[in-house]
Amino acid sequence: MARRRITPADGRAAVEAWAGADQPDRRTTATAVRFLLEELAERAPGNSVEVRVPPFGVTQCVEGPAHTRGTPPNVVELAPVVWLDLATGHQQWQEALAAGNISASGVRADLSDHLPLMRVEAAEGP
Repeated sequence: MARRRITPADGRAAVEAWAGADQPDRRTTATAVRFLLEELAERAPGNSVEVRVPPFGVTQCVEGPAHTRGTPPNVVELAPVVWLDLATGHQQWQEALAAGNISASGVRADLSDHLPLMRVEAAEGP
């Protein structure tokens, strides 16, 4: 079981605030990213994939062989807005991968079976 640092209520509030803002502040974005990384680790426990969302967070998830030293064999790295869009269902994994918005290496580095984690309505543009 993943160790939670952000309560589910605070995390959901941050994700909803991020989705509802035209220009979300850094703290809201950071909390939303970290909460959804915690949620991923909770729903897909394991240590075979490392998901990096610089500069806000990293988690290990997905069952399989664990790594203990050096660079893990299965790494996913993406920008905060891409992570949040994927985790909230505003973008699909294959779409983001094809657009070059995801760096994924390793045979287990496909998170499409685990996303989205939370559905929220996006802010409406002008």
